[in-house]
Amino acid sequence: MAQIVDRRLNGKNKSAVNRQKFLRRFRKQIKKSIENVISERSVTDLDKGEKISIPKKDTSEPFFHHGQGGHRDIVHPGNKEFHQGDKIPRPQGGGSGQGEGSEASDSGEGEDDFVFELSREEFLQFFFEDLELPNLVKTQLSTITETRKVRAGHTSEGMPSNINVVRSLTGAMGRRIALRGPYKKEIKEIELELDNLLKRHNETDPVIINLRERITYLKGRIKRIPFIDSFDLRYDNRIDQPVPTTQAVMFCIMDVSGSMGREEKDVAKRFFMLLYLFLTRTYEKIQIVFISHHTIASEVDEETFFYSRETGGTVVSSALKLMASIIQDRYPTNDWNIYAAQASDGDNWHNDSKICVELLNKEIMPFVQYYSYIEITSDRHQNLWEEYTDIQSNWDNFAMEKIEKISDIYPVFKKLFQKHDA
Repeated sequence: MAQIVDRRLNGKNKSAVNRQKFLRRFRKQIKKSIENVISERSVTDLDKGEKISIPKKDTSEPFFHHGQGGHRDIVHPGNKEFHQGDKIPRPQGGGSGQGEGSEASDSGEGEDDFVFELSREEFLQFFFEDLELPNLVKTQLSTITETRKVRAGHTSEGMPSNINVVRSLTGAMGRRIALRGPYKKEIKEIELELDNLLKRHNETDPVIINLRERITYLKGRIKRIPFIDSFDLRYDNRIDQPVPTTQAVMFCIMDVSGSMGREEKDVAKRFFMLLYLFLTRTYEKIQIVFISHHTIASEVDEETFFYSRETGGTVVSSALKLMASIIQDRYPTNDWNIYAAQASDGDNWHNDSKICVELLNKEIMPFVQYYSYIEITSDRHQNLWEEYTDIQSNWDNFAMEKIEKISDIYPVFKKLFQKHDA
């Protein structure tokens, strides 16, 4: 009796091809369900799968049926309840009241919504498929590459200028030791036998003469072993390693001043968590610079940016000055796509807002591909928004949006980074 074990990656009763067909067929319904999930899920849990439900009306199969009007003859099977001329009441809609997709009803039958689970990769694919970093036409991100020569071990063939003397001599020495070993062992055995024979025979004995000739022959073989041979030579091997010619950097600027309450800071961190997940998953060659500021701005690491409780007054220009300085020192505009996302409640020292506008117009906007400003407030716009309005009218690569509550994060994020046709 033979036993067959199914060890396919898809497992029993599963088909990756059929699953992809299903995802493509119900793409619109899945996208809508994911957008509804975002408003309820913590952004820190975005990299997990999700159970998605599709209304039963959307999963129904098409079928042919008779249209209204016309004449047709139908033969019905007999029954004990109805007679010719009786009027049959229309069945009541709704379901049994049990299940996600059914509506409560005291009679009739229904079906639950179709529920299935998206994997992490499938969820993120649907989540980010319509998003991109804007204005990547000038310098494409990590698609055009050049190469440079890097060391990659040794090879037995190469140019004389690349010969590795130490490695070649080491190999030659090992070869000589290996080839001389059997000859030396035989010479030692013959010399031992010769000492025993000389005790009973003289030098003119033919046996002694043959052994002496054998020793001379073996020593000659040892001398004829070449000091270095052609297959001992080793050359430094160098291969071409691709180097991206263009790269991108995203500046994440967050206001942590005292005017940003706990809820505002939570919204800002959630927005930047979503941005961080999008960038690291979508783009392979990208750097992220985190800047937090109150009266003083500082470049921080990822953990400090998301979990620090630092606070203080508000001087937004300190962050913009730091960003301009970092661009000048580390990110030449000829080689880098530069992006920035700034989140603040809009409250700023009044005289400082004018300085921010001047910094943006002269030192930042001419060199960035895209700059997005997100104001987090449930009240009317603050003075920073009013000053930034002039920048938006002068620069096409400047965008402004407002977030009032957590459920606004994903719609605003999607609007800022929506894909546009070239």
